[in-house]
Amino acid sequence: MENIANLSEKQIEIERQLGFCERVREIVMNKYGYKPLAFVHTYGCQQNVSDSEHLKGYLELMGYGFTDDLNEADLVLYNTCAVREHAETRVFGNVGILKANKRQRPNMLICMCGCMAQQTKVSDRIRKSYPYVDILFGTQVRHKFPEFVYRKLTQGKRVFENPKDDSGIFEGIPVHRDGTFKKWLPIMQGCNNFCTYCIVPYVRGREFSREPEDVLAEAKELINSGAKEIMLLGQNVNSYGKNCQHKMTFAGLLREINALEGDFRIRFMTSHPKDCSDELLVAMSECEKVERHLHLPVQCGSDRVLKAMNRHYDSASYLKLIDRARELMPNIQFTSDIIVGFPGETEEDFIKTVELIKRVEYYSLFTFIFSPRPGTPAAEMPDTESKEDKSRRFSEMLKVQEEISLRLNKALIGKKVRLLIEEVDGDMLIGRSSENLVVRIAGKPEDLGTFKNALIVDFDGVLHGKEI
Repeated sequence: MENIANLSEKQIEIERQLGFCERVREIVMNKYGYKPLAFVHTYGCQQNVSDSEHLKGYLELMGYGFTDDLNEADLVLYNTCAVREHAETRVFGNVGILKANKRQRPNMLICMCGCMAQQTKVSDRIRKSYPYVDILFGTQVRHKFPEFVYRKLTQGKRVFENPKDDSGIFEGIPVHRDGTFKKWLPIMQGCNNFCTYCIVPYVRGREFSREPEDVLAEAKELINSGAKEIMLLGQNVNSYGKNCQHKMTFAGLLREINALEGDFRIRFMTSHPKDCSDELLVAMSECEKVERHLHLPVQCGSDRVLKAMNRHYDSASYLKLIDRARELMPNIQFTSDIIVGFPGETEEDFIKTVELIKRVEYYSLFTFIFSPRPGTPAAEMPDTESKEDKSRRFSEMLKVQEEISLRLNKALIGKKVRLLIEEVDGDMLIGRSSENLVVRIAGKPEDLGTFKNALIVDFDGVLHGKEI
């Protein structure tokens, strides 16, 4: 837990940044003669989406409006992801396209931030090969965004800032929330796990938990503003409160939020199996507002590979968590992440993963072929398996999961669910249940953002229901 002096210094820093917002606002109004527009695009995880809402909060105070049309933008901000190679490739491609926009609109500011921007190799490449990028800053100094814009506008020089600065969480950053009834609530940042394939701890920094009173205050604010679903965010929410003096566990935090008045649902991402405690599972079962869905990334079913991944659990302990959760919550649905083709994975290792998938019977999976991230231990591990074998295994795994998903969905016919209506599609509504089931029912556009009780009546690739 951070001491009072540090908290005071952080608040002073945020006040300083708010001062830069006022100065930038005056500059851009004089510079453009109209309300400038910002185009903000987010890559990657929910945490990045939440970060972008805070950066947009700053932009709003700096006098910017927002646009979804890149050609209208006076400022472009790409909030990047470094978890997979494909995401990085997309970012570089989209940054390359901006060269033409910059030529047509020389006053446009082009900014890049996020996990990619935290990496020195990316910063060096942008500095050398993309001279029209004006501002680049990493995840650990995102709270200084207004200062970076001010420096660029007043000094004219490019701003590149991606130092390692594990200074913790800065409260009081303004937020421009994009959602109306589904809202993000970060409860912590960073990661201490250092899985051998993952770049996140290197770019997000070490783990810090927000104070419970700050989380609860924001939760109340979200509920009062109409939130029907609150997504608690962290790289590993299960380790919330560790190394803090307040002793609040994630299970305790769930109970506190669940006790708040209002008709809303609580979701969370992401849970690490090594920190998924019985206390948490019991709390989930006893908190009526907490969803009956658990995303519990297993990554692999082979204990040998799990050890090489530095995951700190084995398949037996993972399955005990699954069984205990089902004992407490018979209607719970599980989803997970699976990596195929981790360096050194054999056919035998892969078969164990398939066996685990069959044993758990996940409702759905997020599946990936291993993508080496430079700077992680796994990127240096010998890999003897061919791309063809990895692709074959990947296809085989998908087929197994498709069969499981089909069986589970057909078994849902006749089940009653409570849906939060998330989308309108013509004369149909698309809702999501506490179990993370997506169901289509008839309804009206004004039903968006409301809860509806429904009976699942059919499955033809999607679940269909009728209101009851």
